Amino acid sequence: MSFLENIREALRSISGNLLRTILTALIVSIGLMALVGILTAIDAMRNSLGETFASLGANAFEIKAKGYNNRSRRGGVQSKQYPPLSYLQATLYKKELTRREPGTVVGVSAAISGATEVKANGQKTNPNMQVVAGDENYLRIQSYSLTQGRTFSPAELSTGANVAIIGEEMRDKLFPQTSPVGKYIYALGKRFQVVGLLEKSGSTMGGSGADRMLLVPLETGNQLPRNGALTYDVKTATPTAASLGFLQSQATGVMRAVRNDRLGQEDSFDIESPESLSSTLDSLTGKMQLAGGIIAFLALLGASIALMNIMLVSVTERTREIGIRKALGATARQVRLQFLLEAIVICVLGGAFGILLGVAAGNGVAVLAGSSSFFVPWGWVGVGLTICVTVGLLAGSYPAGKAAALDPIDSLRYE
Repeated sequence: MSFLENIREALRSISGNLLRTILTALIVSIGLMALVGILTAIDAMRNSLGETFASLGANAFEIKAKGYNNRSRRGGVQSKQYPPLSYLQATLYKKELTRREPGTVVGVSAAISGATEVKANGQKTNPNMQVVAGDENYLRIQSYSLTQGRTFSPAELSTGANVAIIGEEMRDKLFPQTSPVGKYIYALGKRFQVVGLLEKSGSTMGGSGADRMLLVPLETGNQLPRNGALTYDVKTATPTAASLGFLQSQATGVMRAVRNDRLGQEDSFDIESPESLSSTLDSLTGKMQLAGGIIAFLALLGASIALMNIMLVSVTERTREIGIRKALGATARQVRLQFLLEAIVICVLGGAFGILLGVAAGNGVAVLAGSSSFFVPWGWVGVGLTICVTVGLLAGSYPAGKAAALDPIDSLRYE
């Protein structure tokens, strides 16, 4: 029998035991769905985070106080914490670095409140609006664009005027179907005049980008009521990626001087760039993929055992058929190949269905986690199909060998 004839024979045998084949294929489908689903969800969320990191700017980096926002313990010992960046330190760093490296853009901002209710025209938003204070470079360095209005004027920035730029979600709630520019809103006990509207950014990994943002001048933010001292974020960008490494070394020297770090003392701050965040993400997703692979391997192990058991039952039921084939001249190799192909075909059919379910389930989980794009992991699809063939070979080898070893005379006598 030719290879194609063996496949046709396997399909005929499968159609003759359709219910058993469907149940067997479903077992394989569940195993592949677990594997592809977990890995698809991980890759989809990683892809979404990668897009978020890219939005930070390939030629930019952030400076944050070391240990201030990361109070983890390593080996039972809490890592040393340093004071947060102050307004004076942030402004001194900005002035000195731009003096040393003309063309460098430094943006200083501070998160005023992350759970604010904004009111206007008798309407109010949910208490989840984010109030941020930023300088003249904030919109540029964060890659935010305006759809209406203007940015803050130099006079508004220097005097701390009560003006604001709002996000799309805030506009939809407070000023539906109308332009918010020139109108007034109330937040944190203050009245602000809206001078600009941010471009819609959408959600990424559970966040809302600029849609829920209320941006005020940095000096205005310093005057707003708050529970404690503000923590300032400093982001630095360079026009060319080639000079990023040199600029980071310059920024380290300037910030050490500004923070009064003594000679020989470690940096009291961390420099975070998209590359460093991406490497951290790679490490985390690698561990998640390993854990997901182990879980999926256990599911596939159960599927292969179930498939082997069903193939053994099939060999027993078709003992007389095997005897007839051998009596008509079929060799042991042809019988073995027939049962191996049958196991592989069942696995491929079940695996293909499982892969489709896995891709759908994985993207569904990623969407619930905040990812906004549909992701198809073609690499894992190929791995899944390879696993299907491998499982079919492993699960079908023993039953196929048992069928090939049957004696034709004894097989013909089997009832």
